[in-house]
Amino acid sequence: MYITMVKKILADGSPCRKCADVKARLRRDGVENHINRVVTADERDPASEGLALARRHGVDLAPFFIVTGEDGRETVYTVYFRLLREVLQGRASAQEEIADIMDNNPDLDFL
Repeated sequence: MYITMVKKILADGSPCRKCADVKARLRRDGVENHINRVVTADERDPASEGLALARRHGVDLAPFFIVTGEDGRETVYTVYFRLLREVLQGRASAQEEIADIMDNNPDLDFL
């Protein structure tokens, strides 16, 4: 298994807040060493590798993770806690996962 993290640099050159938060969570959860490669989606450079990967996988949120299995199949995770639970065998509470989904989808709301 090979895990690529795609993080974003905003058009003004500042780092993505959510990307920094997820990077800190990776450290806190003790799974940072499972990330094999970090790629940048630089809004100032349409040809950046991270933006190319986002286009290829139809992703418009950052950060996201591409997990390549032994069979070469790629699975994309846009929610950190799903990656943690399904791939890294870590523990994430349902509340943490819901908060992450809500952060990534501000148009959603609970009924």
